[in-house]
Amino acid sequence: MYVDQNLYHGRPASGQRLDKELRCYDLLDRLGLTYDRADHDAADTIEACAAVEDVLGAEICKNLFLCNAQKTKFYLLLMPGHKKFKTKVLSKQIGSARLSFADDDHMKEYLKLTPGSVSVMGLMNDPEGHVKLLIDSDVLKDEYFGCHPCINTSSLKIKTSDILEKFLPAVHHEPTIVDLPWEE
Repeated sequence: MYVDQNLYHGRPASGQRLDKELRCYDLLDRLGLTYDRADHDAADTIEACAAVEDVLGAEICKNLFLCNAQKTKFYLLLMPGHKKFKTKVLSKQIGSARLSFADDDHMKEYLKLTPGSVSVMGLMNDPEGHVKLLIDSDVLKDEYFGCHPCINTSSLKIKTSDILEKFLPAVHHEPTIVDLPWEE
C-alpha cells in the first residue's frame, strides 16, 4: 500500500476529492479545529492503517458499525485498533440484545459512508441521531485521535479533546463511554 510520507496540515489545497470528504474539511474548518492529514491508498482495515499511523504519529481507531438483532438500533463503536471486539461484553454494558455488524445499506443511509471508510466523522451525516456513539475508554487516553475524513484514502490526526468538546457537540452526538477488555 502506498502512503505519502508527508504530513499535511489542514485540508488539501486542490485535487480530485469527493464531496463527502470536502464537506468533512468544511465542517472541521468552520469549527476552528486544527488537524494534520496523511494521504494514502485505500486503507480499509486496521492492518492497512499501520503505515499511516507512522506518518500521522497517532493511532487510528477501529470503527465498527453495529446493530441489534432487530436492526432497530445502530451504534458506531470506536476502539483501539488492536483490541479484540467482544460483542457479549459490549451488549451487556449498553443493555442491548446481542449486537452484530450492521449492513452496508444502513451504513450508507445513516452515515453516508461505505465499508472501510467508517469513522466518527460520518456522524456529521446523521442529524436525526439514528446512530448512537460508543467510545472505548482506552481511546480517550491518547492526546490525539486518528480517523478517516469520510473516505479511506486520507487519514486525520485531531486532538481527542477537540473531538469530544467541539466536533461531537456540533454534530449532536453524545458518546457513551464503554470499557472493553484487552485479550488475556
